[in-house]
Amino acid sequence: MDLFEYNDILNSPVEAFYCSNTTLRLPVRLHWHYFVEMLYVEEGSINVSFNNLSYTLKKGDMIIIPPQIVHSVFQDSPEPYNYVCIKFNARRIQFNESYIPDVSSVLSYIAQLKEPHYIFNDTDFEGDSLRSFFDQMVSEVNQKAYGFYTYIYNRITSLLLQMIRKWYKSGIDLNHDEIINRDSSSLHEALIYIDRHSNESISIEHLAKLSNMSYSYFAKQFHSKYGQSCKQYIEFVRLIKAENLLLFTDYDLSYIANETGFSDCSHLIRCFKRKYNTTPKQFRKSHGL
Repeated sequence: MDLFEYNDILNSPVEAFYCSNTTLRLPVRLHWHYFVEMLYVEEGSINVSFNNLSYTLKKGDMIIIPPQIVHSVFQDSPEPYNYVCIKFNARRIQFNESYIPDVSSVLSYIAQLKEPHYIFNDTDFEGDSLRSFFDQMVSEVNQKAYGFYTYIYNRITSLLLQMIRKWYKSGIDLNHDEIINRDSSSLHEALIYIDRHSNESISIEHLAKLSNMSYSYFAKQFHSKYGQSCKQYIEFVRLIKAENLLLFTDYDLSYIANETGFSDCSHLIRCFKRKYNTTPKQFRKSHGL
């Protein structure tokens, strides 16, 4: 069970579609991808979880989820819901001003801040309403009129610039070294390898070789990008997969421990309790399972 969601960035550099209780049954399990994702709630409410936090989005709310962030979407109430999902390749967003950092790097930095700077509503933007913006994006993707990619990315660039201006005005240092030196393309293969081999013994030395780095440089770059050691990240991935199996299967703990790379059931319970402050059994029970 991989967390990584493959997207054909080359042939499909943007996606936009509606998700409702009649077309998509929540939850959307925990996953990550290289696309930026924006969700806008048109009716009802949904619950979005990432960075170990959970946010309830109501009608008119929007959230932007940076690349490589593990996240999930749950139904917040039994009431009908309808939201728009847009996924796009941040590498296609280019600002002419050299002092504006890479979009992916800015978004990744914002996601690590304590305050939730990635949730917006209509009052945060000038011009058309967010609903109008998202409906137009879906229409453009569906109709595929001449030059629709250019139109979509121009509109997304304008929206992102307004976000960046808002963050800048709030006092966030967008010229911080953590942002400027944040390009992590050389770590991509290591992340996918961890995801696909998390049930096996993983050598940090092997991951460094995959990234064409020395062990020490790889460890430094990894910690700089993700705010934790590679060993901690591997455990994080294993726990996320264990969480998915606890929520969406009836497998016993011994099977889950073996499937997710823990040495035994006791090892899984210790790590799970340290992260979630509850046992796997209590976690299942708290979700009515």
